[in-house]
Amino acid sequence: MKVAIVILNWNGKKILEQFLPSVLEYSQEATIYIADNASTDESIPFLKERFNEVIIIQNKTNGGFAKGYNDALINITEDLLILINNDVEVTKNWLEPIINEFKSDSSLIAAQPKILDFNNKKYFEYAGAGGGFIDQLGYPYCRGRIFNTIEKDMGQYNDIKKIFWATGACLIIKNNEFKKLNGFDENFFAHQEEIDLCWRIQLTGGTIKYIGNSTVYHVGGATLSNLNPTKTFYNFRNSLLMLVKNIKSPKVYTILLTRLLLDGIAGLHFLIQGKWKHTLAIIKAHLSFYRLLPSYINKKSKNRKQIKYYHIKSIVWNYFIRKNRIFKEVN
Repeated sequence: MKVAIVILNWNGKKILEQFLPSVLEYSQEATIYIADNASTDESIPFLKERFNEVIIIQNKTNGGFAKGYNDALINITEDLLILINNDVEVTKNWLEPIINEFKSDSSLIAAQPKILDFNNKKYFEYAGAGGGFIDQLGYPYCRGRIFNTIEKDMGQYNDIKKIFWATGACLIIKNNEFKKLNGFDENFFAHQEEIDLCWRIQLTGGTIKYIGNSTVYHVGGATLSNLNPTKTFYNFRNSLLMLVKNIKSPKVYTILLTRLLLDGIAGLHFLIQGKWKHTLAIIKAHLSFYRLLPSYINKKSKNRKQIKYYHIKSIVWNYFIRKNRIFKEVN
């Protein structure tokens, strides 16, 4: 099984300088690619001088995470793609459990390792943690991370488990399946495009897994901080688009109405906190959603497979009303 590690980069010279060495040291089984999203810093000259063993793919424009990877992966032919952020530190022998699991399970299409926090290595990291799930309303959460509650890693997720979505911070996926599904939805630009892709994988009968005996450390927010209203815009808008696209049942419209109401409450909460730019981002997200809605109704998944996509009905109810803060408590 031939493996390609593809690191998407945009103006990340300093980040690459810090994190690329671990990838090169502990990933001897793989070919390493840097997919550069039209950086304007010194990323390319730096890579050519310091890391000439990597293969550089230069995208003509910055199409964000979604288009950036779609453009970069067109001519990559390895069997297994490992898409990792440029702010990820990998560990010794991290690839072996991943490759073995893909060899042993033919239904496995995508996966992720354990994601721990680079800055606090005893704790899970926000983006992916111990594997991703969503509730009936499309709100994402993870084993090890629900909203802003982060669990300490005490070996509770040292397992291999089917999950609903694998994080884009370190997403492993079969190359032929990625291309068969036309890759990431480029309208998403960034954020939740990996959840949408994992949803589509399962609609075609594939499996997503968390592989807990492989560990990486992720900084998170190195390109776009959680404090950035742009991140709020994409998260709120893309989540709504994903629901329209992947839920066949007419119930999707009831779900959307509930979501729009809860998004409005979230906007008021931001306003009370003085974070008016985030409130504005939610309003812009809804306006963009309405503009794209007709095209997304038309692009609903054409396959006939029905799946139960949600783990619980409401993570909001569990977390804020019932005060269930960790994964094992939610139901």
